[in-house]
Amino acid sequence: MTEYKISLIPGDGIGPELTEATLKILEATQKKFGLTLKMVYADAGDDCKEKCGVPLPEDSVQKIRESHACLKGPVGETAADVIVKLRLMFDLYANLRPIKTYPAPESARQGIDMFFVRENTEDVYKGLEHTLADDVTICIRVITRRACERIAKRAFEMARLRNGKKKVTAIHKANVMRVTDGLFASVCREAAKNYPDITFNELYVDAASMRLIKEPNEFDVLCTCNMFGDILSDEAAQLVGGLGMAPGANIGDTFALFEPIHGSAPNRAGKQTANPLSMILAAKMMLDWLGERYGDGMCIKAASAIEEAVVETLKAKNTVPDLGGNKTTLGMAEAIADAIAKADG
Repeated sequence: MTEYKISLIPGDGIGPELTEATLKILEATQKKFGLTLKMVYADAGDDCKEKCGVPLPEDSVQKIRESHACLKGPVGETAADVIVKLRLMFDLYANLRPIKTYPAPESARQGIDMFFVRENTEDVYKGLEHTLADDVTICIRVITRRACERIAKRAFEMARLRNGKKKVTAIHKANVMRVTDGLFASVCREAAKNYPDITFNELYVDAASMRLIKEPNEFDVLCTCNMFGDILSDEAAQLVGGLGMAPGANIGDTFALFEPIHGSAPNRAGKQTANPLSMILAAKMMLDWLGERYGDGMCIKAASAIEEAVVETLKAKNTVPDLGGNKTTLGMAEAIADAIAKADG
């Protein structure tokens, strides 16, 4: 297959700028590799709520449902009403977040290449909060065996496929949350028995947060539940230059949604200074997924070309000021697109 329908949510704040930049890259890959990506705009987020009364209209949901994959820009205050709802609606149970050192910025820790595999559909993100009295509130944490089993399997399969250390670290707090995290930990241990070629270890979440700073190069695949994965992956992103360097994928058995892991940064909207790599690399992940799902080698080649062009552009400092250059958001994207066009093959 060389033609794909992609539902596109531009998002809020800097989202439209990142979307414009990412479309430049996708246009370049289409010309280079003969792909056809039909972009179908789907409105969602803060601005959408202001216009339509709801942050995620049914019309947008239908457009997403009819697409091969969804690419989404960052959303503002209504994020929980958009991305969390879509994760549950499409059962996108695996949140994948690669954390990798690229040539810039110079402040990045060198040699980091880790991958967060985060359960994406339960935990406290179920939104089961209640007020019992004026001064008493509760939040119900949901952890199921089925969700633990499939995210553990995804983590071990990822470790087997990567060129990393062939290592899975399960992160939990089973010494305190003995029932919920106890289940998560025990399922990860059970899964490890099926992967004798993969090294398995466990860390409590507080120790993991410390060791991410102290010895990040020791990690390969980190498997964890929803809330811990959200927090720790944001922490880890700071080691490689910040959230602007970190893409994310929400993967189910038959559908996937790709996005930057950061918010909409409304204070930077319209200034053309935002780092576009989080969304550009999310698009790269989307092409990889399409290639794997549909057996399309051209998609995989296009994804590889994007990453190679990103590296070349960073080395040349054809970047936004945050990364040491003097380009605008769109200007940096144009430099990456130009590198794709000029690349061999």
